[in-house]
Amino acid sequence: MAPGRDGPQPSDRLRPPGLGLLLAEARGLFEFNASLLLSPVLMRAPRGDGHPVLTLPGFLASDLSMAPMRRYLSELGHEAHAWRMGRNLGGLGRMREALRARLAEIHAATGRKVSLVGWSLGGMFARQLAHRFPGKVRAVVTLGSPFSGDLKTNTNVCEYYERIAGHDVYEPPFPHIMDKPPVPTLALWSRRDGIVAPSAARGRDHERDKAVEIDTYHTGFAVHRPVLSQVVNEIRIFLSEAEGRPLALQPMMVAGSLSRR
Repeated sequence: MAPGRDGPQPSDRLRPPGLGLLLAEARGLFEFNASLLLSPVLMRAPRGDGHPVLTLPGFLASDLSMAPMRRYLSELGHEAHAWRMGRNLGGLGRMREALRARLAEIHAATGRKVSLVGWSLGGMFARQLAHRFPGKVRAVVTLGSPFSGDLKTNTNVCEYYERIAGHDVYEPPFPHIMDKPPVPTLALWSRRDGIVAPSAARGRDHERDKAVEIDTYHTGFAVHRPVLSQVVNEIRIFLSEAEGRPLALQPMMVAGSLSRR
């Protein structure tokens, strides 16, 4: 259940990452360039089954930030889609109808359920879409999304978010944000994240199906090679398991992948 205006109990409060990790986020710019230069190496990963995937950018980011991931997904046989809503300025309330329409458009055009891959705030939106339209969503993958704990204290950007989005995070449009969506759900998180508390992005056992630690900065989640490889691999496994068809895959050697739960 989402926290009320008084916030969650003290045991649920999380500390945002320290200043050192926050400053280190500048390295994400290098990772963006590296992801483009090294894309031929990434193409060696197993191919997907062609289902549609909608990518949702993080707070203040646009479709450009998810371009390397969409290219990778497309090259591996998926039908990757941008959200086409400009820069993500928050405010799910005013964006809810546009998000619904975009999901419905892709679902109708392909005739298949859509997997949602959301970076940071985009992952929060993805979880909400899955709650509202489980019949159109196949799986949800969040990349460093602060869906667990106290929304006031689990990131370094809450104050900025509230100013730009124009609403308090304890009020709608984030109801049931900690409830696990009724679809297969994967949370990718990093202990080196300089924006979101690792525990918030990892979540508790009842808040997601699986959590995988990735060695990257928050700004590298959408473009860091281990994340790209891992996202594609996990989505394929999710789809196979959901359809009752075990997928025989050789273990992928993903540099930077540290643990999974």
